[in-house]
Amino acid sequence: LLFEIFMARKTDIKEKKAAAANRLKVFTLEDNCMACGLCEVACTVEHSPSKDVRKGFRGPEKGQTRIQVERKGSASFAIQCRHCEDSPCITACMTGAMEMDPETGAVLVDEEKCVGCWMCIMACPYGVISRAQRGKEIAIKCDLCPGRETPMCVVACPNRALVYGAGEEAPVAEPEEEEEEPETEN
Repeated sequence: LLFEIFMARKTDIKEKKAAAANRLKVFTLEDNCMACGLCEVACTVEHSPSKDVRKGFRGPEKGQTRIQVERKGSASFAIQCRHCEDSPCITACMTGAMEMDPETGAVLVDEEKCVGCWMCIMACPYGVISRAQRGKEIAIKCDLCPGRETPMCVVACPNRALVYGAGEEAPVAEPEEEEEEPETEN
C-alpha cells in the first residue's frame, strides 16, 4: 500500500512539473553580490505579520527570513530555495505538505499539513529549508512572495545580484557600464 501511495505521488509530481515548465524563480548573480544583507531584511519584513521594518525584527510580530547571504572572504552570494524541478523535498515529505504549485511551479509548504518531521530539511540539497522560529513547528522556505509581482528580496537588492526569471540557468550578469572620464586640458 505504501509503495502504491509513493508511486501515485511521484506521478502527480511529474504532471505538475510538466505543467510548470516555464516557472519563475530567483537567481543569484554572485559577481554582483556585495553581502549587504538587504535581501534578508526585505524577506524578514515581508514575512512578518505587520510588514513593518521595526516590528518585523522585534516582539510578537517578528518575521523570519527565507534567504541567507553566505559570506567567505571577499566572496558572497544569497541562497534561497531553487524551486527544483525534481524537488527532493516534495518526495521526502510524508504528509504531502511540501507541494509544487501547478500554475507557477513554486515549491510551497502547506502549513496545515506540515507536522514538523523535518524530512524536507534533510532532503534539500541546498540547505535552504528551515524550522519556523515562532508558532507551530513547521518547515519554512522561499515562497516567492505570493501576491507580489516580484519577490521582495529581488526588489530590495541594490546591486541586481538577485534576478527573478524563468529557466534553469541564471542569466548572465550585465556588464558594468564604465563612466567616461571628462577630458582635462593640461
